[in-house]
Order: sequence, then C-alpha cells, then structure tokens
Amino acid sequence: MSNYHIGLSGLDAAQKAIDVIANNISNAATEGYHLQRIEMAPAYSAQTGGVLLGGGVDINGVTRMIDDLLEQEILRQRSVLEYVSQKAVTLATIETTFGEFSSGTCLNAAMDEFFNALNELSAHSGDIIWQSQVVLAAEAMANQFRILGDFFTNLEDQIRLTAESSIEQVNTLIGQIAELNGQIARMEIAGTNANNLRDQRDQYLTELSEFINIQTQSREYGVIDVDAGGIHMVTSSSAVELEVGFNENGSMGIGAVDAYNYITNVQGGQIGGLLSLKNNTLAEIHGDLDDLASTIIQQINQCHVQGVGSDGSFTELTGWAVPDADGEFADYTNQSVTDGSVFIRIINTSTGEITREEITVDANTGGDTLNTLAVAIDALDGVGASVISSKLHIVADTNYKFDFLPAVLPSPKAADINFNGLSDPTVAVSGIYTGSSNDTFTFTVTGTGGIGNDPLTLTVTNGDGQTVTTFNIGSGYAVGDELDLGNGLKISLSIGDLVDGDSFSIDAFANTDTSGVLVALGINTFFSGSGVSDIAVSSDISASPGRIATALGAEMTDNTNAQRLVELKDQSISALNSMTPGEFYRGLVTDIGQQLMIEQKRQDGLEGIIQNLSNRQGEISGVDINEQAAQMLVFEQMFQAMAKYMNTVQSSFESLMEMV
Repeated sequence: MSNYHIGLSGLDAAQKAIDVIANNISNAATEGYHLQRIEMAPAYSAQTGGVLLGGGVDINGVTRMIDDLLEQEILRQRSVLEYVSQKAVTLATIETTFGEFSSGTCLNAAMDEFFNALNELSAHSGDIIWQSQVVLAAEAMANQFRILGDFFTNLEDQIRLTAESSIEQVNTLIGQIAELNGQIARMEIAGTNANNLRDQRDQYLTELSEFINIQTQSREYGVIDVDAGGIHMVTSSSAVELEVGFNENGSMGIGAVDAYNYITNVQGGQIGGLLSLKNNTLAEIHGDLDDLASTIIQQINQCHVQGVGSDGSFTELTGWAVPDADGEFADYTNQSVTDGSVFIRIINTSTGEITREEITVDANTGGDTLNTLAVAIDALDGVGASVISSKLHIVADTNYKFDFLPAVLPSPKAADINFNGLSDPTVAVSGIYTGSSNDTFTFTVTGTGGIGNDPLTLTVTNGDGQTVTTFNIGSGYAVGDELDLGNGLKISLSIGDLVDGDSFSIDAFANTDTSGVLVALGINTFFSGSGVSDIAVSSDISASPGRIATALGAEMTDNTNAQRLVELKDQSISALNSMTPGEFYRGLVTDIGQQLMIEQKRQDGLEGIIQNLSNRQGEISGVDINEQAAQMLVFEQMFQAMAKYMNTVQSSFESLMEMV
C-alpha cells in the first residue's frame, strides 16, 4: 500500500505547488505581496529487507520569500523620506511667500521704501507731501509684515489640522494591524498558513511608517508589536489610539488619547515632519520675523516719542496700548519697562516760560502701575492725566502745551545757579545734545571780576566730575558770543560780575524716557502694535502726518530726529544679532533657501536609496511571471507523471488479483 501513499503524496504536492504558483501569479501586481514558495522534503523511508524504500514527498509548508533586515531598512528609509519631503514642501511654500528680493512687493523692498521716505522727509521736514509719503510707505511695510504674520499663523493652523488628519489615519492603520495580528495568531496556532494576511499587515506597516517612524517586535505565531516615539501603539491584538495635543510650553506633540502627555520629538514620517516644522522651523522663522517687526517698532518709537513734527507741541495725547490699569509695569510682557524717568517739557504759551518735570517710574514688583503714573502726571502744573478705557490720556491745561523734547532749557534753572557778584549775568543755552546718555554739566568760575574784562575762566565738568573743557570769559571774550561745549550744546553770557567759585549747571538729555514707559503705553509713537501680527502706523500719525516727529530742538524746525530715524536703517541692533534690519531680513530669507536646498538634496538622495532597496526587494520577493510559468510546467508534468504512476500501480494490482 506504500505505492499508493507515494503516488498520492506526489499528486498532493504537485497540486499544492500549482496552487502556490497560481497565488503568486494572481498577486504579481499586488502592492506589498511577497513571493511564496512551497517547501518539500522526502517523506519517511522504510527499509524492507536490505532495501531502503522511499516514502514519497512531504509538504513542510509555504514560505514567504522575505529579507527581514531589508524590509526594516525600507520602512526606516520611507519614514525618513516622508519626514524630509514634508519639510521640503513646506519650506518651498515659505520661500515662495517671502518672494524674491527683486520683487517690488516683498518686505525687503517695503523696508527700503520706508527708510528712503524718511530720508526724503529729513530734507523736507515741514512738507506735507513728504510727510504723507512716509505714512504711505510705513503702512505698506506694516501691511507686508502683517501678511507674513497671517501666513505663518494660518500655516501653523494648517499643520495642526494636517497632523490631526494624519493621526486619524494612523489610528485606522494600527487598528487594522492589531486585528490582523489576532487573525494571524488564530490561524497559525491552528496550523494554517497565514502568509497572505502577513503580507496585508506588512503593507499596513509600510503605510504606517510613512506617517511616523515605527519600531516592530516579532512575537510568537506571527504577531508583531508596534511602537512609535516610546508609545506602545500595537500590542498583540490591542491598539492604543493617539491624538494631537500641546504641552504647557505650546509645543505640539502626540500621545495616547486622554493621557495628556504629548511627545514632541518624534523622528520620521509625515507626522514627525509636521511636528518639527511646527515646533522648530516655523517657530524659529515666525519668531525671527516677529523679532524684526518688534525691533523696528521699538527702535522707531524710542526715537519718535521724544520729538515733535511740524504740528509742534501737544495739547492732548492718548496712548494706543491697552494694559491692565492696575497691573504693575513689572508684569508687562510685550514691552520692556524698566526703572527710570520720564521728563515732560511744559510750555506756558502765554508767558513763553518753559519748565521740565521729572516723573520717576518704579518697574519693580510692587511698583508703579498705569493708574499711579497718571496720578503722578496729573499732579504737575500745566498738564493733567487720566486713564480712559485702560489708555493713558494726557491733556494740557488752558494756555499750556507739552512735549518730551530733549532740548536744553534756554537758561539754567534758578536752583542750579550760584552767583554772588554785584550784577549777575544772564546765561543762555542752545543746541541739541549729541551725547549718548543723559548728563549734567557744571560750570565753575575761576577768578573775580567783570565778564569780558577781568581774568575769568569757566571750567566745565560732567556728571562724573571729569573736566570737559575750559573757556575764557574774561579779557578777550566778546559778551554774548556762544561757547561750544563740543557735544552740540552752546552757552553765552551777558554782561555781569562773577566771583571766584560761582557756578551754574545745565541738564543735557539724550533720552527723555529712560524707563521706556512712553513706548510701552503708545504715547507719541509712530507705530502701534507689538510684533509682526499687529504692527500698524499709529492712528494719530495717519490722521495728521504733521505729527511725524522730525525735530528735537527747541525751535522745532530742525530735522535731527528725522535723521536719527533714517540712521536706524544702517544701525546694528543687538536684538537682531548685531545686524541691521535689512541684513537680518536677508539673512532670514537666505537661511530658508539654504534649509530648502539641504532638504531637497536629502530628498533626492533618499529616493535613490529607496529605489535601490526596492530593486533588491524585487529580486528577493517579487513575482517573475515567466519564472512562475516555467515552474508551473514542471509541476504540471509531475502531476501527470504521478497520475500515470497511479494507473500503473492500479493495473499491476488488478493483474495480481486475477492471477490469484
């Protein structure tokens, strides 16, 4: 009866081999399918007498032709490719949005136009045409900033939505993988081949790797566990759903649903690329752009608050900032307010008398607030202040005006004069101080006698007690002639008598708002807003271009402040990494282009690597229809031969029975 067993095993083996080949051919174009091969071995051999007889053929199983290390590497490289591709596509969009430097509508050109308009204004400071041109150029620049700010805000929102959509697809895939794990385990525990299900699961793993970098761990009975970013997404037939969320610092990440613990540093895949873009690339570019806008706002406004335009001093000013009226300046986050002072120049328009009052600002915890500042200003003679809708409002009394000009007072304050002669001279002070910091200059007389006649000298010292210069005001000095201190200030003395040791002092101002509170509250500023998303020309300036603060001198006809505003274009600013605004912007755009070039080169390289790996995968796991057809002929002939063998055995057996 062993003859029948041998024949039947051969027929069965040939039939199953043909079935495997048919399965291969039918899946030749199926993505993710791996070539299968039937495994045969000689069956148990029995010894009869001195002869060892064969037992036919055994089928040991059907094997998938797969290189696990190669498959893992393909998964890894596909994940990296999707990561790089996502970044490259987004960077290309950003580069296009910024535009070319040659474009007349890009931010770089708008900044140049703004500073060029300021330069023209410095030569025509009282001309409404050039004042209006500055407003138009400033509004165009601010609009370009806001367009870019809105673009990045919308792009960040789109990235979040894309990440959420991708996570939904990830959850679908891990659910399918977990379900297939269960089916594969049940089939293989029962001894049934589950190769097709394994291929289906591997295809899901490939799709999953394109969303996120995964690590797999093989278990018994064909089960595979899947991890990503330290999260156990699939364990046997159980799946953990994921969600997109934000940590306390605002960084976007992924985590298990309702766990509220989000991993932000996810490597690989589209999701990894989206997280990297949101948390690093976009955050850095958006932050740099915001720094540029806020620095321009701050630098322009710091100069502007001290000056006046062709409209002259003010009868009323209202800030545009809306802080908490009772909030301490120490808590201001958008603007920097420090310990310092605000110096207000008050002009009596009836008498021409000019005084300067100091308001100290305590920016420490427990210090000043908007309300306390308003109270301090309101206590001054000639002006009043209040808080209206959380905005500082300063108004001049009748027959008064005010400003924050650093211009020296026309003569020393009475309290700063110590004359002891028979006839006190009059001291006249003029000019615009060019020093870099506020200072007090003291003038001390050496000698006794009449100005312009007797041996008299005047020694000038600064606030540190250092001698600045010495003037001859005795014989040889023409009374009334101006004496130049060399820092933009000049003095002259009228006829009078002085005594050895007599003195007077004058205050010189480089900055009349050392606290920065005027800028923070939007008092007499050129720009409103705090950054790229809300930068705008102040409504007061838009409504009255004559308010553009071009002058710093007491006569208000100079263009000193306009020139200082123009100089900001070429000024290296520490907040911009010691670069000018133009250099900082060009560096920002150049860096985007360099990042894009790097990512595109990586993308090209990865595509080549994956192509090579796929070719190798095709050699191992791909279905060659011609080869399969050739094998089918072999097994077809085997089946026919075994059938003839069975007929022969049957005929022999029947002949034997007839003989008996």
